[in-house]
Amino acid sequence: MNDIKAALLRFPVEHLDSNIAGKIVETADECRSWAVTMTTAAGSGHPAGSLSSMEIYLMVYGVANITPENCDGFERDYVAISHGHTSPGAYSALARFGFFDPGEVMAHFRQAGSPFQGHVEREVPGIDWGSGNLGQGLSAGVGFALAIRARGRNDHVYVLMGDGEQVKGQISEARRIAAHHGLANITALIDCNEIQISGRTAEIMKADIRKLWEADGWYVMECDGHDPSALYASLREARKIDLPVVIICRTIMGKGVSFMEDIPDYHGKAAVGDLYIKAMRELGASPALLDEALERRSSAPMPKGRRVNIDRPAVDTGEPVDYDPAKQTDNRSAFGKALDDIGRINYGASGRTPLLVFDCDLAGSVKVDAFAKACPDWFIETGIQEHATATVAGAASIAGVVSLWADFGVFGLAETCNQQRLNDINNTNLKLVLTHVGLDVGEDGKTHQSIDYISLLRNTFGWRLLVPGDPNQADRMTRWAIAEPGNICIAMGRSKIPLITSVDGTPLFGKDYEFRYGAMDTLRKGSDAAIIATGHMASRALRAWEILRDQDVSVSVYHAGCPLHLDHVAVAAAADTGRIVTFEDHHAASGLGSLVASKLMEMGRCCALRTMGVTRYGDSGASAEVLSSMGLDPEDLAKAVRETILVR
Repeated sequence: MNDIKAALLRFPVEHLDSNIAGKIVETADECRSWAVTMTTAAGSGHPAGSLSSMEIYLMVYGVANITPENCDGFERDYVAISHGHTSPGAYSALARFGFFDPGEVMAHFRQAGSPFQGHVEREVPGIDWGSGNLGQGLSAGVGFALAIRARGRNDHVYVLMGDGEQVKGQISEARRIAAHHGLANITALIDCNEIQISGRTAEIMKADIRKLWEADGWYVMECDGHDPSALYASLREARKIDLPVVIICRTIMGKGVSFMEDIPDYHGKAAVGDLYIKAMRELGASPALLDEALERRSSAPMPKGRRVNIDRPAVDTGEPVDYDPAKQTDNRSAFGKALDDIGRINYGASGRTPLLVFDCDLAGSVKVDAFAKACPDWFIETGIQEHATATVAGAASIAGVVSLWADFGVFGLAETCNQQRLNDINNTNLKLVLTHVGLDVGEDGKTHQSIDYISLLRNTFGWRLLVPGDPNQADRMTRWAIAEPGNICIAMGRSKIPLITSVDGTPLFGKDYEFRYGAMDTLRKGSDAAIIATGHMASRALRAWEILRDQDVSVSVYHAGCPLHLDHVAVAAAADTGRIVTFEDHHAASGLGSLVASKLMEMGRCCALRTMGVTRYGDSGASAEVLSSMGLDPEDLAKAVRETILVR
């Protein structure tokens, strides 16, 4: 452990020794020279904000219990960086504390294939949350703090932020969640240099930062952000306060480099030529740093960064429930029952991974109310604050707990698409349950009918999507998803639907059925055409099969419960009939139909293909009526199949 880290870690003294304070001042200038060099070598970046945040970075990474040895584990402090564009400052501080070689980051900053990207990413050791979309870092910190509390730890969370982002609504949401849940294990620090990319913060959008935080229940402190002793004292005092604390750090943009100081232009511009040399001289560093960095950039092997893995949680998912074919129920109720069952089995059990369930004022509608009563310490109510909740739940899931957030489709995904994209980038372990998707939402009308959930998740690279065909499958998908690492979305409508059965009336997803991701379910076999449906539309497809059977038309029916990863064997079998009709409660141009078409092209298969789905915004009315008005009745499907056969 280096001398500065040893003097700061966990606040060993009441007041910072003047010699140590002096060393931190010297170290800050050394780190500034690294930050300026890496942006100059890359020809781009945000040097000035990195310079103003430098003492903040050094102090936080100094006092926090996070080291190269423990940064991949859970039993430690966490640091969330919201103003991720100041990555040169973060990387320099981490290099100073031994997380990696400073020469490595100076050489390979913003180079394609390097982990040292323009905004902080988790591939860099010591970075707990990849950010860049301003306004999301505090939500991540709140997620970390909730996970720490659920695991019964006394670790602390530090959130580093810029002043320009303070007007974003998601920060207000996160502040309220932290205060409401009494998260005294979180300290936020704001680099208040009064400059953002377009100029002065007061001219671009006025905000009384202190009053904003006080109004939401935080304890507010202020200090000189370039004074190590003042920062140390403030951070130490914050740990004694039984409230979440924010420290407004007064700083100077471009600190230490005269031509950058208090100049908006250098928010996002690298120093070049003689100006770079001038900067190095003022910081007491050698301009030869740049030559060394450029040489290494062009010839040295690319650093690999760390691999971010998700461990399989220690969760007992219980035994599946078999529903009675004679009684219709809805998929969301089956999900809620399975969740309640899993909660009761694991709540308070030694050695089990905590399961945090997040709700945005919809517990009864999304069927997490039973879990809330059975497992009150694992239930997190966040109010009508979806943007923060998406990030809070995602961040919590990489801090030693399983996170599940249930919401309506338009709120949990369409409204928070960017947050779910960031969860994907951060390789989180979130279970997103959307209980109201498609036209099946019915009476709530077009604003609430989520008809784009497949296409939105299709635009990500790590999310997996499960769309249960009936309550039996919903039960099994829920149990599988909670124990399976990675981001998984379960999407379902709200109406009661029949169980999927074989021709003899036996439930297809009951008894010995075991859910397997990517498998397509063969519901019926036929030779004249094939229907591929997803979700609650499977039961309507089976009704169409009966109509066609009575008309001497033989069709296969498949259920695609994992539409983002279609089973090529089943798609090939469907194509062998020569005609496929896809059937979905989703935008017809961007959902299951387009995915089947892509799979056929990928496989080099050719057959007649017709897509049936949502072709306009839906009406407000009973689910069956809305689907009927969209031309999605079983009779409509049967007609489409016959027409496809005739065209052939």
